Amino acid sequence: MPRSAVAGIAAPSGGGTPDSFGPVPEHSVIPPDIDLNRVPRHVACVMDGNGRWASQRGLPRTAGHAAGEEALLDTVNGALAIGVRWLTMFAFSTENWRRPADEVRYLMGFNESLLARRRDELHDKGVRIRFAGRRDWRVPRRVLRRMDESSELTAGNRRMTLTMAFNYGGRAEIVDAVRQLIRDGVPADRVDERALRSRLYHPDVPDPDLVVRTSGEFRISNFLLWELAYSELVFTDVLWPDFRRQDLFDAVAEYQRRERRYGGVRG
Repeated sequence: MPRSAVAGIAAPSGGGTPDSFGPVPEHSVIPPDIDLNRVPRHVACVMDGNGRWASQRGLPRTAGHAAGEEALLDTVNGALAIGVRWLTMFAFSTENWRRPADEVRYLMGFNESLLARRRDELHDKGVRIRFAGRRDWRVPRRVLRRMDESSELTAGNRRMTLTMAFNYGGRAEIVDAVRQLIRDGVPADRVDERALRSRLYHPDVPDPDLVVRTSGEFRISNFLLWELAYSELVFTDVLWPDFRRQDLFDAVAEYQRRERRYGGVRG
């Protein structure tokens, strides 16, 4: 049974190290049970379990965040290998500001340095980098600059769009869309799903076909609340630093075993 197709499958005890930041190969052996003609167009992922991964090894929580870099790059390369066109990763939530100040400072610096290290590599692979979330006073200006530089560098790429949900909350996104409706003077009888959707952070992004959450938790955690109305949800016990492209492939295979009806009935 695949280790990450559904929740309840035990995670392996191995994993990368915080120092394993070398180039991640893109080539993959694609499992025969994946139909490349039915790969989900948009996959979203809640990257959870960094703290527990570190705790199991007697390391500080920040070591778990560092180890998650290899998981991120390997997942991106796996998605590229099977033809996923849109990949959204939950990097930092509006609720994560409640974490200890030292951890938040580390995450700001880590995400800044991650962009500096990896954006050229992603650009060379044809990946467009985007960000979704609030650009408020809490996000350091230097981080915002790195985000803007990465988006500008990769804006012309179309092989895959990688969206990093940073300072993001699903409720906040809906609130911000409603505020924009009000600013635009849209009358109440003209407010519908299309009007609200057009004011989301990235209205051109298709809704996720598949949402994967790691670490054995069965929660959405305020992620893409508007967009995942009909997404297929796959939960895995694998902690994020141990997650690799094979786990992504397992989730895609599980997705392909399901029948999507969108509220209707198949004859």
